[in-house]
Amino acid sequence: MNDRFSAFRHSSYRRYFLSRFMTSLAAQVVSVAVAWQMYDVTQNAALLGWIGLVQFLPALLLVVVTGVASDRLGRRNVMGASVSVELVCAGVILALALTGRFDPLIVLATLTVFGVARAFYTPASSSLAVNLVPREDFANAVGWLASSWQAASILGPVAGGLLYGVGAGFAYGTAVSLFAISAILIFSIPKPPQRIEREPTTLSVLLGGFKYVFNQKVVLGAISLDLFAVLLGGAVALLPIYARDILEIGEEGLGLLRAAPGIGALIMLAIITAFPIKDHAGLILFVSVALFGISTVVFGYSNVVWLSIVALIFVGAFDMVSVYIREVLLQLWTPDQVRGRVNAVNSIFLGASNELGEARAGFMAAKWGAVFTVVAGGYAAVGVAAAWSVLFPGIRKTRDLHHGVPEE
Repeated sequence: MNDRFSAFRHSSYRRYFLSRFMTSLAAQVVSVAVAWQMYDVTQNAALLGWIGLVQFLPALLLVVVTGVASDRLGRRNVMGASVSVELVCAGVILALALTGRFDPLIVLATLTVFGVARAFYTPASSSLAVNLVPREDFANAVGWLASSWQAASILGPVAGGLLYGVGAGFAYGTAVSLFAISAILIFSIPKPPQRIEREPTTLSVLLGGFKYVFNQKVVLGAISLDLFAVLLGGAVALLPIYARDILEIGEEGLGLLRAAPGIGALIMLAIITAFPIKDHAGLILFVSVALFGISTVVFGYSNVVWLSIVALIFVGAFDMVSVYIREVLLQLWTPDQVRGRVNAVNSIFLGASNELGEARAGFMAAKWGAVFTVVAGGYAAVGVAAAWSVLFPGIRKTRDLHHGVPEE
């Protein structure tokens, strides 16, 4: 088999890969359908903010236990249990939609439980891949996982928009089916080898992920840069407003808007794969974040459909550079015995940048309008890139991503 597919020689990885893809696809379908239905029913931009907030808060409040659960209870078990809970939550929202009882408070409560499941799922799923393939195939495995996630981020919103156009039940029902298949695939994976610490679960153990990240200044700078750039510059939560009120393109158009950043990210991932970042990685990171902000500004001002889609494609492309650099640093620089806890910390940064960013956008839009919120956020992302280049000179001076990778 060609080396490009070396990770797929391992049957456990194949099941894991399909499971993660289906879970991501289902989550995207639910995200698009819930956001559109919530805004369609209430016309309340603040509720779009609450959708993000209730999914982020569990990850923040549970961060000291989710990573330890991944490291101590078995990553496959935690991952499978989490997807099973997501399946139940999607089923509840499906029932609400089919019975015509789509109450915002009940939906937000269900999404809170969904957020708890995601809080455990993220560090477990991020950490499991390294236990399923030999070290020489790990880079290939990570590359395919990144591609599958981007594919899901493209197909999921489009499918969610189209399915919701047919009927809300079709969208949520599809998500339920995907979560069910994903759970079956996870539990079919034989128990993988995993280095587990047997020391008592002390406060020091619980906070081990934070300690590692804060001691690695380049890692801290990279993930916090992404956090603040997307937290301030993210526009995803307001796409239902743009689709319905500004661009007037309906739920199918919302699917296209949600898919556009994924298309850009997939294109950029292909470019990075063909032409790996071998030098000036830090400089490339800062420039990409600044261009992410500029692309967001263009989208914010646009009231032309094709320009809006192109701007979002560039948003996704430049964001992918930051994601790629952060993932390489985290997964290759982190010892296996603390990888779950470090990925739990990373999930907090990711959640803060995505879900908390959605909350920030929703609340600001309710007060000052969607256009001002998106444009101001884009300019803020440019400012963050400039500030971080001064605050973290170690990143600016970083040239080779693989320099300083710890030995096993």
